[in-house]
Parts: sequence; C-alpha cells; structure tokens
Amino acid sequence: MNLLLVAVGLSKVVFGGLVAALGIWLAFRGLNRLLGTDPTVDLKQGNVAAGVVHAASLLALGMLVNSAVSATFDAVDLTVRGASVEPSALVRLTFFALTHVGVALLVGTGVLALGVLLFDRMTPGIDELAEVRRGNVALALVLAAILVVLAWLTAPGLQAALNGLIPFPELPPSTFQSPS
Repeated sequence: MNLLLVAVGLSKVVFGGLVAALGIWLAFRGLNRLLGTDPTVDLKQGNVAAGVVHAASLLALGMLVNSAVSATFDAVDLTVRGASVEPSALVRLTFFALTHVGVALLVGTGVLALGVLLFDRMTPGIDELAEVRRGNVALALVLAAILVVLAWLTAPGLQAALNGLIPFPELPPSTFQSPS
C-alpha cells in the first residue's frame, strides 16, 4: 500500500468537493441576482423553467472549473512523483491552485452572465428573465443550451490561459521519452 498516494487521493477528494461546493454557491447566487428569484422558492413552487436554467448554470460552471481542477491535480501528481517533496513547494502549489480555481470560478460566473446577456440581445422584445420566472420552459431550454455551449467552447481556452498560473515542477530530461 502506498500511503502517499492514498493521502494525495484523499486531498484531491476534499479539494474537489470544496471547489464544487463553492461553485454551486456562486452559480446559485449569481443566477439569483440575474433572474431576481430565489432558487429555493422556485424549486418549492415547481418552476421547471427556473430549475432548467439553474441546472444548466451548474453544469456550465462545472465544465469551466473542471479544467482548473484537472490542471491542479496534474501539478500535484508531478510534484509528488518528483525526487523529493519540499514543504515550500507544497505551500506554493496550494497558493497557486487556490488562485487558479478562484480565477476559474470568477471567469465561469462571468461566462454565465455573458450567456444571459447574449440571449437577451438575440431575442429583442422579450423579457427573458420575466419569462423564466413565469415558467416558460421553451425559453429556459434555449437559455440553458446557450449557457452549456458557451461553457463547452470556452473551457479549453480558459484551461490554456490558466495553466500558466500553476507552478509545474521542473522535470529532469531523463523523464521524457521520444515517441517510438
């Protein structure tokens, strides 16, 4: 049994869970402000349209932040597999990982807001948010699709931009193999 790998795995579970909880909270709060509703009341009243939009915002934010968490986990794996793990390297990695995820959550929330604004511009003469509050499922489905597509297509760019924030460890040249 490799206790270091068990500890790393458990730390990934905790980190991923905390990031997910924060992302869910941000998505609900951000969408709350945009829609001017309370998701608890919407769900209690059975507003399917609001439920669809809330679910799509959670999926979209999860897709965007997943790349940040994956990059952080890759850096942790490389650090742990190095010759020796310096405590200062772990502290530095933790700081940059939290910054990385924080920026991803903020950008993700911004992308969701952009999706709502984009949909608003595409449908002049319709008060989209009032329609969602009234339970217009057709409109909510289109808005949900816009949110998910925006997240799907911006996630790789966000990952590429944010990977520069993670201090990946230097690997010795003997680690690399040329393709055969």
